[in-house]
Amino acid sequence: MTASTPSVFKRRESDARSYCRSFDTVFTSASGSEMTDADGRTYIDFLAGCSSLNYGHNDPDMKTALIEHISSDGIAHGLDMHTASKAAFLETFEEKILKPRGMDHKVMMVGPTGTNAVEAAMKLARKVTGRSNIIAFTNGFHGMSLGALAATGNAGKRGGAGMDLHGVTRMPYEGAFGDGIDTLSIIEQMLDNPSSGIDAPAAFILEPVQGEGGLNAASKEWIEGIGRLAKKHGALLILDDIQAGIGRCGTFFSFEEMDVEPDLIPLAKSLSGMGLPFAALLIRPQHDIWSPAEHNGTFRGNTHAFVTAKVAIDKFWSDSQFQRHVARRATVVEHGLNTIADMVPGARLKGRGMMRGVDVGSGDLAGEICARAFENGLIIETSGADDEVVKILAPLTTPDETLQRGLDILIAAARDVLSTTKLAAE
Repeated sequence: MTASTPSVFKRRESDARSYCRSFDTVFTSASGSEMTDADGRTYIDFLAGCSSLNYGHNDPDMKTALIEHISSDGIAHGLDMHTASKAAFLETFEEKILKPRGMDHKVMMVGPTGTNAVEAAMKLARKVTGRSNIIAFTNGFHGMSLGALAATGNAGKRGGAGMDLHGVTRMPYEGAFGDGIDTLSIIEQMLDNPSSGIDAPAAFILEPVQGEGGLNAASKEWIEGIGRLAKKHGALLILDDIQAGIGRCGTFFSFEEMDVEPDLIPLAKSLSGMGLPFAALLIRPQHDIWSPAEHNGTFRGNTHAFVTAKVAIDKFWSDSQFQRHVARRATVVEHGLNTIADMVPGARLKGRGMMRGVDVGSGDLAGEICARAFENGLIIETSGADDEVVKILAPLTTPDETLQRGLDILIAAARDVLSTTKLAAE
């Protein structure tokens, strides 16, 4: 720990803590795309709460609306009772998100985490179909509670369960066996073979871009193919847009430019707009067969988050201007990552939109680059099965000058680490 880091964290906080091990300082304030620590040092944030802060820290309009709500004794907690703030959010979500996209999904308020939205989706798919098996994919990440963890691929995270995880069949994601292997064809052959040993699925669950799994981005054709397979076999399609959604891939939903009809869409992370815990499950109306309170939770629907989520939608999704800004910034990010890829033999870009990274082929190398970047004022993390991907999740609102400064720090960090590695080898 640094000299300014209180020992109470190591003395009293559980060893389950993780991000603080990479960013060993005490943060005290944040605004936009920057965080400031107790020593007054400011860092550019390319982590954004792991895509929970797509609109940056403390957006002034969301902050003002929330302060006004609290100051006027607005409802702070309402279980799933009707409240004015919930009505305002739902009406805004309906008019500015669902209707323009031709979607008629119901909105189910679940507990405040993404894993709860996934749990609800898996339970509902099983209830609708009367089947138990769910097909998940290699390198997928869907949460840490037992049902969602069963659909998660990472061995380290699965190991924390302390018991067998079941009810899921794993299939290869696009590219899992290399560029020359058609995994969609393999999946179809397995499902069509009555002696494959695979039980008829209740659902397919997948991330259009695998956030924790290494920024693997499935193609339009592959995702559409999975959608067709789901229909062919009477299964529901669950598209987990918890990390890839809310503009991170350029459009509100990551799959908008695809000919696919997801039955269930788990949402969380940036749904609240400013980092307040808020998760929901979007359900095609014909599948909304829950009995009252069959899936509930004390904190289903964060009333404060309804306030900020409405402001976020009004501010950023009333027209196409924000989407154009995201596309432009994504080009800047791609250019910066290409500069790093050119330094590392065999390196390649991963992801889509503002959910991008560079696979440098080694978890040690990626970790050293991110650590050096943090020393120089940039918060950034790795992803992938071996943490081999340097992953950028900068706020979508990051000003151009700040975005470029962050990329310059990252490029310099990569150059320094590679230079040091080369000298050590000599």
